[in-house]
Formats: sequence, structure tokens, C-alpha cells
Amino acid sequence: MSGRVAVVTGASAGLGAQTARQLAAHGATVVLACRSIEKGEAVAAGIRAQVPGAQLPVLRMDLASLASVREAAARLHDGFGRIDVLINNAGTLTRVRSVSVDGFETTFATNHLGHFALTGLVLDLLAPAGRVVSVSSRASGYRSTTVELADLGFEHREYKPMHVYGQSKLANLLFIFELQRQLAGAGTTLVAAAAYPGVATSDFNRNLGPTARLLSHPALRPLSRLVTQTTEMGSLPSLRAATDPGVRGGEYFGPTGRTKGYPVLHEPSPLARDPELAARLWEESERMTGVHYRFRP
Repeated sequence: MSGRVAVVTGASAGLGAQTARQLAAHGATVVLACRSIEKGEAVAAGIRAQVPGAQLPVLRMDLASLASVREAAARLHDGFGRIDVLINNAGTLTRVRSVSVDGFETTFATNHLGHFALTGLVLDLLAPAGRVVSVSSRASGYRSTTVELADLGFEHREYKPMHVYGQSKLANLLFIFELQRQLAGAGTTLVAAAAYPGVATSDFNRNLGPTARLLSHPALRPLSRLVTQTTEMGSLPSLRAATDPGVRGGEYFGPTGRTKGYPVLHEPSPLARDPELAARLWEESERMTGVHYRFRP
């Protein structure tokens, strides 16, 4: 990765921090795109202690604010002539319904709309042989998971946190597969791929309900190891999607087992591959964010 520039969203903790650490250890300049500059700088200092001389600029970006995303994209344009890898890693899950500063449901705004806007705003910076990787979740394929275009904000449905999260993660896949279709149609060599980490031990698990929170308790760590894996392992699907020379556009990587293991090729749910739904979500996302993609050969 020497000489290459990678941008990792949500790099101030968990899987994002570990992804940034591995990219930096292999020579990349890694932009840590974080909501908190202080947390981002702390992660950067920790990586430099292990990787002396690592280039780790920290970029403030709140994905739940389209103004913040636009400002961050402008700074990327000012600071870099090229981005080789964009890893849309950041994610959230709100237990109680709330709305972003733009008036959108917070989980959907952060997990999907913010990344949709960021990718479109820096599309012209992405190298011809570059990668865009979106980090999804097994929740994208749950039987209860749908994308309701008429009610993306759960204003008219019961607000069940895992249903809300699942919708946003399915939206991540619909976006990345539609992005690849449009890239291919424009005759570009840029690759869009997706990944999911399995169940990795990180602070994010506290959002996933009582069972996940219980398994995160230090006293139950030996039991949790049966179904969870480290952030080092959890970051590998994203890293493979971002760096493996053999990856093709529209591929999806996850662990060998249901929740853990080394990264292998997976097939997402049939709904995630629905081109009609993806196109309609794309159109709605452009309307909601005001970001319209411009593809160049």
C-alpha cells in the first residue's frame, strides 16, 4: 500500500481503528475520518507508536450532518490529488428514534445517506484502479429486513432498533452494487465491493441489545469467544475487499463461519441484488442528500 491514500470513516474506534492500523502498517497514508477529532488523534498516536512515521491525518466528519460531509469532502479535495481506497466503515444504531440535523432518522442518515453523499462528492478523486468498500452486516439479510422507500425514517412503522439498523445495512449493499453497475456502465475500472465483519468484540456491541451487551461483559469473555472474534479478525473482510488484487466489482466478503473466521466470498440476500430497488433507493438518496453522481470514463 506504499504511496497510496486510504480514507476510513469511523476510524476513531473498533473496526475502523483496526482497519486504519493495518493499512498504515502496510505503507498507506490513512485519513482517519471521525466525528471526534480528539478520539481520532488518540488513535493516530497509538498507531504511530506501533508504526513509526505513519502518515495519519485526522479529518473531522459527522456523517449525520450533510454540511459536515460536504466540508470534509472539500478538505479532501484541498489536501489530496487522489484517493486510492475509500472504506465506508462508520456505523451507528440508535435505540430510541431520533433525527439528524437535516431531519432524517439518525441511523439511516449516518449509515447510508452520509456515506452515499461522501462517495459522490469525492468520486472525482478516486483513482482509476481504486476501491470503494462499504461495510454492511449480517442484519442486512435477516428475514425481517426490508427497505421501505415510502417510510425510510420509520415515521409510520414501529421503531424496532434492529429493523432500523438492518434497513440501513441493506441500503449499504444496494448502494454498493448499484454503484458498481453504474461504474461498469460508464466504462470505468474503479471497483465497488462490500464486506461484513461477523461479530467482532467492540464498543458498538453495546448498541445491539441485551444479549450482545451481556456477552460483552468481561466475566463472560470466555463464553463470548465461541461466537465472537477480535477487531483484528473483524477488519479482515474490509481489508480484503479493499486490497486483494483479485477482487471484482460487486463482490461481498465475510467470515467463513456465521459470526467469525477468515474472509471469504459471500452471496448477499436476493433483495440486496434487486436492481430495481437499488435504482429507486439511489434516486431517493440523491433527492434526500442533494448529491448527484457524475461518472466519467
